[in-house]
Amino acid sequence: MSQITIQCRLIANEPTRRQLWELMAQKNTPLINELLEQVGQHPDFPTWRQNGKLPAGLIKQLWESLKTDPRYVGQPSRFYASAIAVVNYIYKSWLALMKRLQYQIEGKTRWLEMLKSDAELIETNGITLDTLRAKATEILAQYTPRSALADSPKPKKTSKKAKKPKVSETNRSLSHSLFEAYRQSEDNLNRSAIAYLLKNGCKLTDKEEDPEKFAKRRRRVEIQIQRLIEQLTARMPKGRDLTNARWLETLAIASTTFPENEAQAKSWQDRLLKQPVAVPFPVAYETNEDLTWFKNPSNRLCVKFGGLSEHSFQIYCDQRQLLWFNRFLEDQHIKRASKNQHSSSLFTLRSGRIAWQEGEGRGEPWNVHRLTLYCTVDTRLWTAEGTEQVKQEKAAEIAKVLTKTKEKGNLNENQQAFIQRQNSTLARINNPFPRPSQPLYQGNPHILVGVSLGLEKPATIAIVDAIASKPLTYRSVKQLLGKNYQLLNRQRQEKQRTSQQRHSAQKQAAPNRFGESELGEYVDKLLAKEIIAIAQKYQASSIVLPKLGDMREIVQSEIQALAEQKCPEFLEGQRNYAKQYRVSVHNWSYGRLIECIKSQAAKVGMVIEEGQQPVRGSPQEKAKEIAISVYHSRSKT
Repeated sequence: MSQITIQCRLIANEPTRRQLWELMAQKNTPLINELLEQVGQHPDFPTWRQNGKLPAGLIKQLWESLKTDPRYVGQPSRFYASAIAVVNYIYKSWLALMKRLQYQIEGKTRWLEMLKSDAELIETNGITLDTLRAKATEILAQYTPRSALADSPKPKKTSKKAKKPKVSETNRSLSHSLFEAYRQSEDNLNRSAIAYLLKNGCKLTDKEEDPEKFAKRRRRVEIQIQRLIEQLTARMPKGRDLTNARWLETLAIASTTFPENEAQAKSWQDRLLKQPVAVPFPVAYETNEDLTWFKNPSNRLCVKFGGLSEHSFQIYCDQRQLLWFNRFLEDQHIKRASKNQHSSSLFTLRSGRIAWQEGEGRGEPWNVHRLTLYCTVDTRLWTAEGTEQVKQEKAAEIAKVLTKTKEKGNLNENQQAFIQRQNSTLARINNPFPRPSQPLYQGNPHILVGVSLGLEKPATIAIVDAIASKPLTYRSVKQLLGKNYQLLNRQRQEKQRTSQQRHSAQKQAAPNRFGESELGEYVDKLLAKEIIAIAQKYQASSIVLPKLGDMREIVQSEIQALAEQKCPEFLEGQRNYAKQYRVSVHNWSYGRLIECIKSQAAKVGMVIEEGQQPVRGSPQEKAKEIAISVYHSRSKT
């Protein structure tokens, strides 16, 4: 992804800030809240939830019935479009998450049904363990390619310590084949033999199964399923309650009513302890020409927004961001000077978003909170070479659309006008903006940088030669940070100290909002910068980052299983142990670190890929495996 987001402060007089706050807090945010509630209460919502998506144009239809409501009238048209886009985005992401959770529950439930001990497999079929292993050997020979068996090297007895076998691409495809065979087979012996192979990593073993370890493994899967079900039955998307009406309502109910069960008491507690959002929803400007850039008499860069053209806002940012904002002004000036002979599709600015950042203090909200502008930019459009690349992509898309339209034949007036507009756009695209020249980054296609994330070690990388399937070098978090490694330890201590202070304040029912420094974000930037530098040194074609969807569940399930092992019959002891363990290990903002890496990679034009991080193995092995697996997936695609 070549797009990054930059931000700046927006400075305006008090009447302007007040009017903007009233529009966003008293009209736009309530409109979004109402749309979110109507979608969730629609009689067809269960069907949409099952399908994982909303019907096209649904939010706009609901808005049509609300646009004459006195509570929401008087907003600029861009604010209405932004409200529709925000609701669409919220439900699209929420439904995708629910669908993904449902798939995970189904997959883990099937695996739990298959996961049986050796004693259970033997008892079910009335056979011996040797017979089960013989059947597993037969099935393994059937699904393992003969070439792989013939080419597999024999183990050499040159080292006293045998290394753990790596999970190869062959093993991955073999496991998929065995799962499919288990699903299609109806013979109990075949299914038991396949289950025996799968739980042992698609291999045969002569070791006796440890019942205690197997019970712990099975319990870990049960915990994962239970946590996923709790997430699946989570509450519906809700808006932002700027008036704290829900909190006051919950407080009144909790203080006058006895809870029916523990779940209801916990739900009340969660609502009361949840920190309310004090700022309204942002307003998105998805068209870059809705933002007008100019300089005031004091030579200060300013901006005006569509629908708010009577108000102007001054830009306050640092010198690094100022280069981008000056480019926005330059692009618009060139387009106007050429009498629209240039296309806004090649503007460096892609979209903008106005938002309020929470501030501290008392007073009117438009004086306490800070107004911020977020701008999404395409880093390729900074240089002439990158602009040429984008131009070719857009020209190819337009040509494809024109070809499909012309193939229909017997075009009506609207279709002919559409073709004329597309040809006009194509002509403007071929008239590029003047940009500075900078060669594009070219990496070696089979050199990749794998990044693994962990609890105690936030980031570990492996530079891998994917063709030879061997690492060129590794870098631990200590090597990446170098002399700045002490900042990591300082941030850990600060986070633990803040956590203890917050816990003590909660026990005393005192204010517990303790702000943290930006040290963690600074460490993330140092890590991202060093990772990009190493990738450039080895001429890597891409950086492979892990998908974080399952990471939290895996970690929480392991902690819970460990707590149950330590305190098998004492629930309170399990909670205390798990809590202390979570405090002792280092919790890192992996999403923030990944965004830093993506941002730094976009600046140099390096490709970012994503893969599934292995659960087992050292951080170095995980980084290597994720890079190799993504390379093989790329080759197949």
